[in-house]
Amino acid sequence: MKEVWLDGNKEISAPRKKIRRSRRRKKKPYASVIAALDLGTNNCRLLIARPNQGSFRVIDGYSKDVRLGEGLVFSGALSVDAMERTISALKICQQKIIKRGVKKGRYVATEACRKASNGEEFLERVQKEIGIRLEIISSREEASLTLKGCLPLLEEASTKYGLTFDVGGGSAEIMLVRLDRKRPFVEGWVSLPYGVVTLTERFKASNISKENYRFMVEEISSTLREFDIKYKIQQKISDGIVQVLGTAGTVTTIAGIHLGLTKYNRALVDGLWLDSHVIMKISDKLVRSSFEERASLACVGESRAELVVAGCGVLEAIFKVWPAERIRVADRGVREGLLLALALKKSRGKNYGIACNE
Repeated sequence: MKEVWLDGNKEISAPRKKIRRSRRRKKKPYASVIAALDLGTNNCRLLIARPNQGSFRVIDGYSKDVRLGEGLVFSGALSVDAMERTISALKICQQKIIKRGVKKGRYVATEACRKASNGEEFLERVQKEIGIRLEIISSREEASLTLKGCLPLLEEASTKYGLTFDVGGGSAEIMLVRLDRKRPFVEGWVSLPYGVVTLTERFKASNISKENYRFMVEEISSTLREFDIKYKIQQKISDGIVQVLGTAGTVTTIAGIHLGLTKYNRALVDGLWLDSHVIMKISDKLVRSSFEERASLACVGESRAELVVAGCGVLEAIFKVWPAERIRVADRGVREGLLLALALKKSRGKNYGIACNE
């Protein structure tokens, strides 16, 4: 049938070439935008991405030290100042979510809101004032999401086991993972109350004495030994069948210092291999430095200068119990795990499902 356009009372044959060109120029609709938000004891972190065949491409992000868990170890509740700082950061997150046209997202809260007597009340306020619906997830799901985000770095190795540690603000999660199966299998998992904010407040770690530092390291080590005895991790490391991977602020900070970065660069840090003696040398120097000296370092700054000593104590305890020759550094975690889960719902890509030993 001949196609016509109407121009007043005249019929004009439609120009076929223009129609063909307009069809060729027709743009495909943009892929939907997804987002993940992780509200922890120390940080508020947002990632916005486009899903891509079971993976994702980050298009925007935001990270702010909010110290939501400040004083929680003594009071048992979130303080007014901490909540106000966090509200301010979450407002920026919401602005970015709206601006980017996020279609689907998952927004989670971890240790501080799990422990605080007013955690649920605070999240209700966030939803009412800002419009972000945060859900409190268990420490087990937190560890599983972190592992999901880090799996690509573990799967590049040909080892039988992966030992991962995530030292957060309010807790530290340790996982022993079997890597020689079709699906990663978590053989052992533990969540310990040894986050950098918690330890800093308990031991006054920003200006800690040698005696208190040694006491802190020994307390953490003794707890890790219980986990080691149950799963014989030290023996597995001696047999050369374990890859150790560390994530979160302390280990990435040390990696940045090792690289001599004048400004932190995630692309250079994420996936980096570091010898344990290098880590301990930098860690020892940080512990012996003053607050001002630590704050002057580009990859530390004032926001981390108070907390990094406690993180170094956790690292020392880990290497004391599990003397691995080297570890892999990961600047990824819960947010990446959340985004992968969202992206996989839109794709038949690789399955990063994780089985657990109950």
